[in-house]
Amino acid sequence: MNSQQSVSIVMIEDDAGHARLIEKNIRRAGISNDINHFEDGTSALKYLFDDPSGPAHNGPALVLLDLNLPDMSGTSILEKIKQDETLHRTPVVVLTTTDDKVEIQRCYDLGCNVYITKPVNYESFADAIRQLGLFLSVIQVPSAED
Repeated sequence: MNSQQSVSIVMIEDDAGHARLIEKNIRRAGISNDINHFEDGTSALKYLFDDPSGPAHNGPALVLLDLNLPDMSGTSILEKIKQDETLHRTPVVVLTTTDDKVEIQRCYDLGCNVYITKPVNYESFADAIRQLGLFLSVIQVPSAED
């Protein structure tokens, strides 16, 4: 059995148009991993932390996080992920319409890996995903010997 588990992508984005665009960009970047799409923070957190098939119980994920969600701020989701013992190494890409320097700095302070301003420019997105691709190949699930 192959011990390399594929990394699932968790996209938290309430705008369906943006979600489609992001998914298209991910596919264009040559990434075929599963994408779990959530339109609000509540259902995303439930999946991340409580779902038996979710990342807290089931291995690595990459989180694509919109900051402006209908039910909570993306920064609070980022904070929850980075403070969690199981999930704190999960790479988080923040995708948002805000290019407010304070907000950007806050996201980096909270531990986001990449901050991309929407509308997503395909080149910068592809570069970020490629960097994370290297990152994703590195964060494969540790084997039992570790």
